[in-house]
Amino acid sequence: MSRIVASGVGAVSSAGWGMDALLRVVESGEPPARGEFERTTADGRTVTLPVTRVPKLEDRSKLPRDPRLRRASAVGKYAAAALFEALGPERFEEVRAGKVRLGVVCTMMNGCVNYSNRFYGEVLSDPATASPILFPETVYNAPASHLSAVTRCTAPNDTLVGDGAEFFTGLELAAEWLERGDCDLCAVVAPEEADWLSAEAMSYYSSRMCPSEGAGAVVLEKDGEGPRLMAVPDAVNYADEPDRVAGFARLWNELGVDDDGATLWCDGRVGVGRYDAAENSVEWRGPRMSLRPLLGDSMGASAGLQTVVALAKLTAGAAERAVVTSVGGNEGLGGALWAR
Repeated sequence: MSRIVASGVGAVSSAGWGMDALLRVVESGEPPARGEFERTTADGRTVTLPVTRVPKLEDRSKLPRDPRLRRASAVGKYAAAALFEALGPERFEEVRAGKVRLGVVCTMMNGCVNYSNRFYGEVLSDPATASPILFPETVYNAPASHLSAVTRCTAPNDTLVGDGAEFFTGLELAAEWLERGDCDLCAVVAPEEADWLSAEAMSYYSSRMCPSEGAGAVVLEKDGEGPRLMAVPDAVNYADEPDRVAGFARLWNELGVDDDGATLWCDGRVGVGRYDAAENSVEWRGPRMSLRPLLGDSMGASAGLQTVVALAKLTAGAAERAVVTSVGGNEGLGGALWAR
């Protein structure tokens, strides 16, 4: 395989808009402020749920200017801002000018839930007045469509719908496109937006899990400068291996990780023992970090945010290698190994 490298990263998270805000929270260890979702049940009860939201965008320069984004939902704007940062202004303009072919892969679990809720709420209330303008924003491919429209690129564009480990399948697909010459750069973007339905569903698993939102973006290219993608095995599917501890052992072996003290492990632990058992089954003496208890669990976006933090650490010289893993909720386990 050619030398596939991460030449840019970008992020939107509960820490704020951009990598600087994310890394400040990671370094301080101070979690972002929590908010609440509230809904009233049919019998008049009020259900209150914790959430860590993305703060309001104050600096408009962090989002590309394009009419397409005026009607985009939050998840589309998170994706656009993360990609804009990962590309940087110069390469962004090169893509828009047609000088560079950009492939786009979005990986999602929850999807465009807020506009879906709004649209179908209008349909149920009064179909005659439901806004058709909202409907295109309800489909899973809406954020990826916005990204290609904003960058004016005509290279391949795809959305992979899965669980919290789907981001690594996105990396696999991006590497395949680059190897085939389908594009010059390929962005893998994992965006999610929070809503009360997914927040309440998460509370059924554990009251200690706090839902969140955001986006992580990685730009890959062949033979460039940046951390190198050393391994991204096929996800270990629960249909083939339902035992998560055994499945994680298989994934770990395929990643070829060496606990040499110079490798950073950015894992997908959430802080709840029964869900962290697979990643806790590996004895690890080297540096390790778990972002989800700090930032909240942003479902499909969490693995993307783990990855951009790990890549930032490599670029800063904090480690020689970095392994990123995630135990998906209902499909499988995934991971990737990177090196300086």
